[in-house]
Amino acid sequence: MGRVAIVTDSTADLAPETAAAAGIRVVPLFVRFGAEEFRVGVDLTTEQFWARMLAPDAPFPTTAAPSPGTFRATFEACFAEGADAIVCPTIGSNLSATFQSATLAAQALPDREIHVIDTGSTSMSTGIPALLAVEMAAAGATGSEIAAGVRDRLPDVDLYVAVDTLEYLRKGGRLSAARAAIGTLLSVKPIITVRDGIVVMAERPRTRANARERVIELITAAPIERIAFLHTSTSTQEEVQAFCDRLLARVPGGIDPAHISVGLIGASTGPHLGPHLMGAAFLRRR
Repeated sequence: MGRVAIVTDSTADLAPETAAAAGIRVVPLFVRFGAEEFRVGVDLTTEQFWARMLAPDAPFPTTAAPSPGTFRATFEACFAEGADAIVCPTIGSNLSATFQSATLAAQALPDREIHVIDTGSTSMSTGIPALLAVEMAAAGATGSEIAAGVRDRLPDVDLYVAVDTLEYLRKGGRLSAARAAIGTLLSVKPIITVRDGIVVMAERPRTRANARERVIELITAAPIERIAFLHTSTSTQEEVQAFCDRLLARVPGGIDPAHISVGLIGASTGPHLGPHLMGAAFLRRR
């Protein structure tokens, strides 16, 4: 039986130990602070990113997609190690050129079986499909079966995060200046999600507490199969734990503890969302 390798990109926000344990290859995006450029998760850890991001007078970080050549090198390494096929879920094609780079790399290897999947989202909404792919591969599914299975579950994957300001989305080019100005004017604490591959403001609570409570309500509206809590380094461990506990207590039917994770928003997505974020990506149960 053939072996299927799973590849994703660093926007998936998989903790290094999680990716390593699952055998997932992570292709890094780039983050730039002024003239300094780093490969996300390679030259710069998530903790180091947030330290730089929050430093006084730090230049606003920008991100860039990996090249097709980087993806091709990763794909070729997987085949060299014995893979017969590759499944590669990536950040949404409307959010980054990463999907295009992976697709071009796959096209450059026409004799190889490579399935590049546009998840239409980011952060652990890309990470969860990658983990599903790993489980299908472990169960003996073929590359084609895994790709079809992941695409079938994408409508069940969702993301809600409460952010402190729209300013970072505006600076990162993910939200119009006019809409960001409206959010600032009203002093709202927006709830952000991704719809049809586009970052949208789901709701506009007026306080941080109300925003986080509403995120919990939105996420727990239906049974959940797995969840990945997301926060930034500005949150205390007690604050994060309290949010997780409140949410998990309200999930219909509960969640298998093996399918619950807690992690930091990484350097590929963090510049667009900013500090004081709290939320989760999750997979609805069928």
